[in-house]
Amino acid sequence: MAAGILVEWGGLALITVAIAVALGQAPKWSPVLESTRYIVRFKEYRQQEFLEKYIYERLYMTPCDGKVRWIARNNLANKFPTDFGVLESVDEAVDERYILDGCLSCHDDECLVKDVHPDRALLREPRGAVVTGDIVLDSGETVPHLSTQPGRMRTKSSFGLDGAGETGGRRSLLGGSTELVDRLKPRVVWEKGFSGTGIKMGVFDTGIKENHPDVEHIDERSNWTHEPTLADGLGHGSFVAGVIAGKNPKCPGLAPNVSIYTFRVFTNDQVSFTSWFLDAFNYAMATEMDVLNLSIGGPDFMDAPFVDKVMEVTSSGIIMTSAIGNDGPTYGTMNNPADQNDVIGVGGITYQGELAGFSSRGMTTWEIPLGYGRAKPDIMTYGSNVQGSSIGGGCRGLSGTSVSSPVVAGAVCLLASTIPKDKRSRILNPASMKQILIEGASRLPHANMFEQGQGSLSIEGSYKVLKDYTPRISIVPAELDLTDCPYAWPFCSQPIYADAMPLMFNATILNGMGVDGRVVQGPEWAPSNEAANMLDVRFEYSDQLWPWSGYVAVFVRVLPWAANFSGKAEGTVTLAVESSSSAGEVLRSSASMALKVNIIPTPSRSKRLLWDQFHSIKYPPAYIPRDDLNVQNDILDWHADHPHTNFHTFYDTLRREGYFLEILNSPLTCFNASKYGVLMIVDSEEEFYQEEIHKVSKDVAEHGLGLLIAADWYDLETIHKMRFYDDNTRSWWEAVTGGANIPALNDLLQGLGAAFAGGSHQMKVFAPDDTTFTMYHGSSLAAMPNDSYILFSEESMKGKQGKMAPRQVPVLGLASKGAGRFALYGDSNCLDSANRKSSCEEFALSLIKYLVDNDESMVEAMTHQPDGFGSMENLPLRPLHAKYSEVSFVLQNPIKCYSNSPLEYQNLEYQRAKPAPPDLPPPSESQPVIPMSSMLPSNGKNPADDEPIAVTQSPLYLTNGSHSFEDRLLDEESWDWKASKDRARITSGFAGFAAIMVAILFLMYTLRRCRKKRRTKR
Repeated sequence: MAAGILVEWGGLALITVAIAVALGQAPKWSPVLESTRYIVRFKEYRQQEFLEKYIYERLYMTPCDGKVRWIARNNLANKFPTDFGVLESVDEAVDERYILDGCLSCHDDECLVKDVHPDRALLREPRGAVVTGDIVLDSGETVPHLSTQPGRMRTKSSFGLDGAGETGGRRSLLGGSTELVDRLKPRVVWEKGFSGTGIKMGVFDTGIKENHPDVEHIDERSNWTHEPTLADGLGHGSFVAGVIAGKNPKCPGLAPNVSIYTFRVFTNDQVSFTSWFLDAFNYAMATEMDVLNLSIGGPDFMDAPFVDKVMEVTSSGIIMTSAIGNDGPTYGTMNNPADQNDVIGVGGITYQGELAGFSSRGMTTWEIPLGYGRAKPDIMTYGSNVQGSSIGGGCRGLSGTSVSSPVVAGAVCLLASTIPKDKRSRILNPASMKQILIEGASRLPHANMFEQGQGSLSIEGSYKVLKDYTPRISIVPAELDLTDCPYAWPFCSQPIYADAMPLMFNATILNGMGVDGRVVQGPEWAPSNEAANMLDVRFEYSDQLWPWSGYVAVFVRVLPWAANFSGKAEGTVTLAVESSSSAGEVLRSSASMALKVNIIPTPSRSKRLLWDQFHSIKYPPAYIPRDDLNVQNDILDWHADHPHTNFHTFYDTLRREGYFLEILNSPLTCFNASKYGVLMIVDSEEEFYQEEIHKVSKDVAEHGLGLLIAADWYDLETIHKMRFYDDNTRSWWEAVTGGANIPALNDLLQGLGAAFAGGSHQMKVFAPDDTTFTMYHGSSLAAMPNDSYILFSEESMKGKQGKMAPRQVPVLGLASKGAGRFALYGDSNCLDSANRKSSCEEFALSLIKYLVDNDESMVEAMTHQPDGFGSMENLPLRPLHAKYSEVSFVLQNPIKCYSNSPLEYQNLEYQRAKPAPPDLPPPSESQPVIPMSSMLPSNGKNPADDEPIAVTQSPLYLTNGSHSFEDRLLDEESWDWKASKDRARITSGFAGFAAIMVAILFLMYTLRRCRKKRRTKR
């Protein structure tokens, strides 16, 4: 049924499109309208006419009166209440803040307005960037100035990859192929009489033609764009619908009898706006869709109107599948909304069962820097050379995670149709379907959890799970075996030990009982073998599970006295949740997660490295420009700069060389420098607290800490040139800093007498360890202290008249300060695996050896500076325009050591031990039991420390019974057993002595009284 052709322009909010056409050259985005529009969100749903009248009444006699108008949206959603409106401003000075604060003045509880956001548009060039001029480097060379298109950022195309380069090579499939159904085996379900009947499937895409010959059950077509058509002018919507419900025997879909509802939210120019999605989402809820597929994605998980609406959609019970993104093989590239807990995020594999090279990977980045990301995608399936319906009929092959997403959507529809209609409201929801999919999945043998999530889709396996399913909760993953490589990378590659930063893992709680729930018991840690009694396990978790999900963050530490222990610890994390079902009954369910981890003796100081994660800022919310100015496909620094995301290859190199890399997610005041050989600060954009600046200098000079800083380019003119005006949001996008925050780093280095000069240098570096690599847009050195060493590299120069004489640029500085050493290098691109063209990992290893092993071979080929180098005067300044306070965690928050830091820096002690419950499982037979008494030194001291240790009962039951860590601490005097005994002896001795003294005094007092009586008688 055709309906809802939208004639009037309906809003301008960007939704990142992960679509590109695979027919020839991808079409370019072109501007659609020049306008300034804003989304105004309301606290409740009302008819559009009522809200329009309300807004005009609020704007009457304000500075916005006559400058802002309401835009009517004439689409199918108009007959239902709405929770947002679109406003258009005719004055450049009137932006979202001005409208909200200066005109609507909604600071009282009675105001219906919730907030105002720019309504952004995406106008696409290939790979999401446009050339807007040139940037002149220090050498005189020019590189293209790329800016993102205005609005919410998009990432690489999720549509149009041809599969070239995948395992097995590119194959011609133009004649169609049944390989998808042959491998996924939906016939197992078809033969039971189920094929999607009764399920309403919403396809958010480019539409579909009327009476498409290969898609039979098209119940409704709707258009949400400004183009007056319901048809598909690109072919992507037709392809997606065919993968889900196609009936062409040469390229059959998975649920051929599902009811298809197409939501045309993309134009033929591949333009889309958030307000179109908001209306379409509201209509999907009003018409009670069962499943939605979104083959879109982008890095902006802070686009509140879109993200909040997605959660509202899923909270209504609609199951949503979405592509995880095509930014692989780079880590830290999870796309939104697939990275949300309430959405089924889908990654891609090849028909050979291998991880597709284009599939995004590397944990979510919402939680960084204070926490640790979640494992996504949720599920993998075929996405390379998959066959679906062509625009007018017939078959075509496409690749990408936007192909994988409808494959899973088709499987969801097929599985959902097997549930009897009278039971669907009780069983079918976003959490239960995700549980069914991942519990029936098959693990890929050569991929880790941050690449494959919970494994590859198995329709047959999930069908078996569904047949016995009852509403319940589950923890994902159900087993956290951190000794299992490669799946448990990076944890399996580095065992844990005493005195280390905590191992952090962010698990997901899925609540199949209801949209809302709360944890009523636990989380609790129950050791399964004696080695597990040497662990301190703590938790942070969601106060409320909504929608359908929550998190439980696990912090694992080894008790201090186990510094020389080696073994595998095994135990179980358990929790219970209460939730209201769709029928209103209160349900309770428990779930557990098995945990295994290897414990080793604490390594020597020289092998322990500490990575400063706290001082990295990412997009969103900040506009941090790319580190390599030559890169044209990634204009933002959005990969989190974490050792387990875009620096993962460097992490692997350090582990292969025997180093242990711990991650500091709190300020630099929250670690003991005497325990680490090197502190690594790589590509930092954050400011530093004064306390950090003072401590780092002291740590180097007095505690012998090695300091390694890898900076990046910084040039005020380049930063200014990266500024661009967004015509849709009517705002300037301004980079808050350069590739690294050089002024902040110079503040940190002030006490060491060193500084960076900034710049954007590009040149070959012939390192003193005989390695050669290229500096791609790095900073030079401005100053080094007395008795330092400098490495100069030759930079070719180019002027208006052509080539000029090359100049020598100081790129590396080595120096000593008191008991410690430090090394400064001006570029981090050679360590970053995201867009690296030249590796310097061996060079970094040489620097570490210089810092911790006193290896002097590095300085032999460098220039000695006995009287120091350069000057601390006229150092780079911060940009005057930078609104750093809006994006800097340091400037917004007082200094504090967080739950990710050592307990002593949180003023916490190790947890109280409880006797094990009677049903505690015995130690694993595969792991020999090591008596705790054998681990205790005879003198009651930890060999690695002078502090007394604790002797505990065995086995122990360590538990967290409340949200507050303070409620679960040891009493101050119960930790130190030896000191407690000494105190007991002293107390006992003092009590005896006091009793004797009291007796003597009483006797003296009695004798004195007797003498007085005798005198009186006389």
